[in-house]
Amino acid sequence: MNFSVAFSNGTNSFNDGFYLTAFRTLANKNYLILALSVIYIVTLLGNLVLLTVVVMNSSLQNPKYLAVCNLAIVDISVNSVIIPQMVPVFVFNQNYVSFGACFSQMFFMHFFGDMESFSLALLAYDRLIAICWPLRYSTINTNLRMLLIIVGIWSLVVLLEIFPTIFAARLPYCDSREVNSCCCEHGPVYRLACTDISYNRQLATAKTLICLLGPLSFIIFTYVIVVVAVTKIASISQRWKAFNTCLTHLLLVLIYYMPVILAYVLGNLRLVQNVDLFTAILTVSVTLPPMLNPIIYSLKTDELREKVVRLLRKSKVAQQIIKNENNG
Repeated sequence: MNFSVAFSNGTNSFNDGFYLTAFRTLANKNYLILALSVIYIVTLLGNLVLLTVVVMNSSLQNPKYLAVCNLAIVDISVNSVIIPQMVPVFVFNQNYVSFGACFSQMFFMHFFGDMESFSLALLAYDRLIAICWPLRYSTINTNLRMLLIIVGIWSLVVLLEIFPTIFAARLPYCDSREVNSCCCEHGPVYRLACTDISYNRQLATAKTLICLLGPLSFIIFTYVIVVVAVTKIASISQRWKAFNTCLTHLLLVLIYYMPVILAYVLGNLRLVQNVDLFTAILTVSVTLPPMLNPIIYSLKTDELREKVVRLLRKSKVAQQIIKNENNG
C-alpha cells in the first residue's frame, strides 16, 4: 500500500520524508536492539513451528486451530513490521523514512497490532461455543464459518485502519519532520502537521476504543457466560476441566492487555519522565506477546504439545540420519 502515490496536496513534497529520532538519550540502545532481535527470531521459530504442526496434522485442522493459526500469522506479521526496520535505523543511523514508506508502515503496524486483540476475541468465541454448547459445537462452529469470521475480521480492521492513515497522509507537514518514535506511529506523526489536528485526534481515540475495548468487552462478556454455565455443572472434576480449557486463552489475554494497560498508565501519569525509556518499554510490551503466544499455547495444550514434541523428535532423527550418511 503506497500512500505517496495515492495522496497529495499543495504543501507536501513526497521527496521529503520523516526522520525517526527515538532512543537518542537511551544508554546502550544496541542492547535493546539485540533483545528485540532475539524476540523476533523466537517469534518466527515458535509461530512457524506451530503453523507447521497444524498443517501436518489433519486432526488439528478444526475451527479452534484455524483461530490459533490466524493468531500465529498475526503474531509473525506484528513483529515483522516493527522489528526488522529498527536495525538499520538505530544501529546504522539510517533513520530517514520516505513519505510513502512511513505511512505504509503506519497502516500495517496498527493493522496487525489491532488484529491481535480481535484474534484473541475470536479464540474467546471458540471457547464459548465449546463449553456452552459442546454437543452442537461441530455444527455451529464449522471450518467454513470460522474462515468466514476470520475474513470478516480482517476486512473490518482494514476499514478501521485505512481512514486514520489516509487522513494523516493528507495533512500538510511543513515544519518538523522528526518523529519522536522508533517507527511511524500514527500519533507521533500526525502531531507534526502544521494545521488543526483535532479531527485526527478524535478519530484516533475512537479507533483505539473500538479496537482495544471492543474485543476486551466481548472477551469479558464470553467469560461471564462461561462462568455461569460452568457453575451449573454438578461434577467438580468437569468444572475444573471446563475452566482448564480456558486457562491458556486467559493467559494470552493477560499477556496482551496487561502491558498495554501498564504503558497507558505510565504514559498518562507521567511515571516515566524519559521519553526514550517510555518508548523502549512500549516497544518491548508490544513485541513480547507475539513471541510468548505460541510458547504458551504449545506448553498448555496437551494435543498440541504432543504434536510439537513429535515433530521436533522427527527433525532430530532426520538430522542424525543425514549425519550418519555423511560420515559413512
